[in-house]
Amino acid sequence: MPLPPSLSPDQRQAALDKAAAARRLRAELKEKLKMGSLTLKELLDQSANDDVVAKMKVVSVLESLPGLGKVKARRLMEEIGISETRKVQGLGQQQRRRLLEKLAP
Repeated sequence: MPLPPSLSPDQRQAALDKAAAARRLRAELKEKLKMGSLTLKELLDQSANDDVVAKMKVVSVLESLPGLGKVKARRLMEEIGISETRKVQGLGQQQRRRLLEKLAP
């Protein structure tokens, strides 16, 4: 297995800061989903332009929705045919459409 590239202390700190900012943004988005100030459709639309959103795992997004816990989120994904390791950017059009249909009020 190849070794990771060696980074200067400044490069390492920049990478750590970037990762921390991405984690903060993901946590904020999941909190907005939980509170209802952001819809799943808006998040999916946002993923086209935002790399941080695109790299979120679908299961963690679904678990953040009100009324969906770990078990219901996984059952829904299994029913639609979405792998547990799938990220938002990897969802196909049919999968997105079926998710939105199933979760429509």
